Amino acid sequence: MLTDQDRIFTNLYGMHDRTLKGAQSRGHWDGTAKILQNGRDWIVDQMKASGLRGRGGAGFPTGLKWSFMPKESDGRPAYLVVNADESEPGTCKDREIMRHDPHTLVEGCLIASFAMNAHACYIYIRGEYIREKEALQNAIDEAYEAGLVGRNACGSGYDFDLYLHHGAGAYICGEETALIESLEGKKGMPRMKPPFPAGAGLYGCPTTVNNVESIAVVPTILRRGADWFAGIGRANNSGTKVYAISGHVNNPCVVEDAMGISFEELIETHCGGIRGGWENLKAVIPGGSSVPCVTGANIRDAIMDFDGLRECGSSLGTAAVIVMDNSTDIIKAIWRLSKFYKHESCGQCTPCREGTGWMMRVMDRLVKGEAEIEEIDMLLDVTKQVEGHTICALGDAAAWPIQGLIKNFRGEIEDRIKVQKNGRGSAVAAE
Repeated sequence: MLTDQDRIFTNLYGMHDRTLKGAQSRGHWDGTAKILQNGRDWIVDQMKASGLRGRGGAGFPTGLKWSFMPKESDGRPAYLVVNADESEPGTCKDREIMRHDPHTLVEGCLIASFAMNAHACYIYIRGEYIREKEALQNAIDEAYEAGLVGRNACGSGYDFDLYLHHGAGAYICGEETALIESLEGKKGMPRMKPPFPAGAGLYGCPTTVNNVESIAVVPTILRRGADWFAGIGRANNSGTKVYAISGHVNNPCVVEDAMGISFEELIETHCGGIRGGWENLKAVIPGGSSVPCVTGANIRDAIMDFDGLRECGSSLGTAAVIVMDNSTDIIKAIWRLSKFYKHESCGQCTPCREGTGWMMRVMDRLVKGEAEIEEIDMLLDVTKQVEGHTICALGDAAAWPIQGLIKNFRGEIEDRIKVQKNGRGSAVAAE
């Protein structure tokens, strides 16, 4: 369990002043120029030593990602792009950071951009995040007025500009290359890789795309030391993490805790337990809607980090924990996610364009019990044909929830089909 003095986001619930003055009173923007004076290499090395892994879902080591940027400019500018297009169903952690603790992100943007020799940073914020955009823009304006960003940022001699770009509400723009396309004013469609963004990203220039939380924790890590951050959690899964717990718990919440926390401790400590008790727990989606669901019995002792959830057959993803009790129609819940991914597919790749619609229609019949038993394996086979065969991970995201359903709740699907065939059950509407 994380102690209060180890928390990075000191205003996650909006109980304190979110202005620059309030942020400074809680230790932010403290000695930022001194951090920059240590140089780019030192910052990147400290980030590697901290063990920070990307908080947007993939979990790629942040310091290593930064090191891919060119050390010397070839004449092209470099850019940092912050992915604030938080559109994964169930995920609502970054919005709390931007709404209540925006200066952590603004300061992080300056330091991370300096480390990658980027004089400009773009924060691409989700179209629906109106209040978050206002809070973040106010923080950026305050930082400009105080000379913390802009020309000679923090008196460091480094010129840095920060721009807030409003998206138009497309889920696909959460994929880093689709986000870059959208930033350039084009339709948000993922690019083929290589070239990777570090070689040719925004406007054909070296670019790094990082999640909001990944960037917002940077100043505190550098202030308190990489060893401090690496000492929280487990090896290869270090640091603090913002978890967003929703669904059938007594107290849904967004909370920052240590990566090594168990699922049971997370739920009991912060959420007041499962609605109706632990015997009532049916399934959990532990990392946002794109990861496979896990049965309640299988996740209770799971460690809520990248490796712990992989051992459970799922993934940490964005740490958006969706809890479902026995009142949930799990087949219909997964059908609803299928409908979402079908709607959000950009249509560029045939397996995803055709497969997401096909999977949704079969799921529709499974919900009603109108399918044949053999179609369960046929559906599983189609998910395997979509998974790993698309430019971006949306194909995987559409396939994995269905794979988790069939793996863990196959009996429930078969029972519904049998009941419907025998004419004993009333059809469940998928709508």
